[in-house]
Amino acid sequence: MPGILDVEQALLLLEIEPPFDQRAVQLARRRMAKIWHPDIAPPGKQFEHERHLKAINEAADQLEALAEQSRNGRVSRTAVKVSAAAARKAREEEGRRAYEEEQRARAAAADQQRNDPFGDRTPDHSVVHRYARCLSYPEWGVGSVTGIYFTGGGDDIQQWARVKFQLGVRTVPAGSLQFVDFSKPDPGAERVQRFMTAAQHAMHEGNYPLAAQRLIYARDAEPQNTAVLRLLTLAFWQSGDLPAAGRTVRDWIRAEDERPAPHRFAARIYEDMGAIDLAEEAAARGVDRAPGDASTWERLGRLRLRLMRREEAIAALETARRLGPTSEGLLDLALAYHLAGDVGAEVTACEQATVLAPESPTAWSRYAHALARTDRVTDALAACERALKLAPDEEVAALRDRLRDEAPRVLPAA
Repeated sequence: MPGILDVEQALLLLEIEPPFDQRAVQLARRRMAKIWHPDIAPPGKQFEHERHLKAINEAADQLEALAEQSRNGRVSRTAVKVSAAAARKAREEEGRRAYEEEQRARAAAADQQRNDPFGDRTPDHSVVHRYARCLSYPEWGVGSVTGIYFTGGGDDIQQWARVKFQLGVRTVPAGSLQFVDFSKPDPGAERVQRFMTAAQHAMHEGNYPLAAQRLIYARDAEPQNTAVLRLLTLAFWQSGDLPAAGRTVRDWIRAEDERPAPHRFAARIYEDMGAIDLAEEAAARGVDRAPGDASTWERLGRLRLRLMRREEAIAALETARRLGPTSEGLLDLALAYHLAGDVGAEVTACEQATVLAPESPTAWSRYAHALARTDRVTDALAACERALKLAPDEEVAALRDRLRDEAPRVLPAA
């Protein structure tokens, strides 16, 4: 009802208990905004999140204004009870009028049934569902609806519910509820979407083992769903379960063998497992499917270098330098040339690494060591000074002292 603030419903929306002050309302507003922000809503539920968050903000504004006008800036429990009683009385009056209107409609319908029995075939009963799950947070499980409430009026009326889940009572927009019928199982697509949303929330919080557990249920519902296999591979990998990550990435490869992404994941996972030969094979398959990706060529060259296949490593790293050079790739190329005995190419690669990453002490240190193997003593000393200026290093300092002893001494010009 306009003019009557239902403080009790506003407190239920914000999930706080009386008495309260402005600070409590502000904290509750921030907490609920993190839960019901439209940016974290599942597909198709952004509008429900937006409307629910709007109702929360309106309730918080009203409660803050009420707390500001109250004595000592604090609203007592008694004031909340008085406001709730006034709101209930107004709703009872409105309900009485609605009931009288319904009785008149029933009488008209009964009259029509007597005089025109075939004019209306609409049933006069409805089915009420009690158990529901929240599509925005399916990890809450199935809850029991304890109350349905309405906020606003006219065209801007909004329906929301209080649902008792295992972890506690939550206030959710009614549009985000999915009522559960235990007489028939859920469709597989709904289970997949539900568990994927829950897994994404767990990943956002950094809990990858929990995300993996939820994604296993999604995979059981649709074993060939590539989106589920991709997230499950990532969850296993980030949680440190490398054998499970390897099995999952192989399932992903069987479902999407033509795409480079699963092969890139496989190369990283096998490398972390220490299976360098398998990682090199996976990286080679990734290169075959995406020949224009410089990062995949770099990884392939790095793995071949660890297998001591220098010529093939140099070829892969040169391709990466041509497509899109990085300081790490150039330093790997310099190492390959160093092992092959080509000092000139090593110096060139290190110099290019310092150009791409002028603030990298590693690049300047490698450049100094490469120059030390030539007769460019002055340039090597300058590289040592630059590396030590960026970060202290005992090895570089020892190289600098050694180069100073070897530097030719000449008399200054008159």
